[in-house]
Amino acid sequence: MPADVRSRVGRDHWFFLTGMRVERDRRVDLTPISHQLRNVLRLRQGSLITLLDGSGAAYSTRIEALDAEWAMGRVLSKESVQGEPGVELTLYQCVLKRERFEWVLQKGTELGVSRFVPVISSRTVVRPAVRLLPKYERWRAIIREAAEQCRRGRLPSLGDPLSWDQAVEQGTCHRILAWEEADETNSRWRPDLGKAGQVSLLVGPEGGISREEASVATQRGWLPMSLGQRVLRAETAAVAASTIVLHTAGELG
Repeated sequence: MPADVRSRVGRDHWFFLTGMRVERDRRVDLTPISHQLRNVLRLRQGSLITLLDGSGAAYSTRIEALDAEWAMGRVLSKESVQGEPGVELTLYQCVLKRERFEWVLQKGTELGVSRFVPVISSRTVVRPAVRLLPKYERWRAIIREAAEQCRRGRLPSLGDPLSWDQAVEQGTCHRILAWEEADETNSRWRPDLGKAGQVSLLVGPEGGISREEASVATQRGWLPMSLGQRVLRAETAAVAASTIVLHTAGELG
């Protein structure tokens, strides 16, 4: 990316408009974000923003018209987003209390998680799965806002809620179980993810993962991973484990 484009894109505002048709030197409808542009960010005609279509491309765009209910822009250039991880990390996260689960979605997106899957385990507070569905609109908004803030080129996806048994049946060839009872005697995870294309990470709820659940997971190929000698909160464990996996895969420098 040329230096002038990097400096221009780096200091304006980023917005996902998935499903849009964007081409260089073409006009684009900005009405879906007109309220945010005008009333929240106080932008005006001539301001530069960056649009993302979810494909990994960024479109530098100039606002040409903006009022309370309508906006239009013109695409100036198209560049590839440099912040997308090369490894696809799916976080199977047992559902937590509202603020804590939302925090995991936000921070996981910032770190580079590609997909989130809510899991209902034996110690999950919120159940059954149907009670989670009304939360999805808010969860997707949190993911989108975090992705815009941290300059992601693709929106992390949000899978359907799964039971523990369903979750452990899924996953890639690299399956990692963050388990508080894993130690040097039973932790079989090894940092060999340098060429991994896809990694699955399973993290428990408040109260942890039962031994029965850990046994079911390990029998299906999930490798226990220790996060150290201190007992972490579930949301801390999710972020710590995601960071370890992405760093091991070479995604955090």
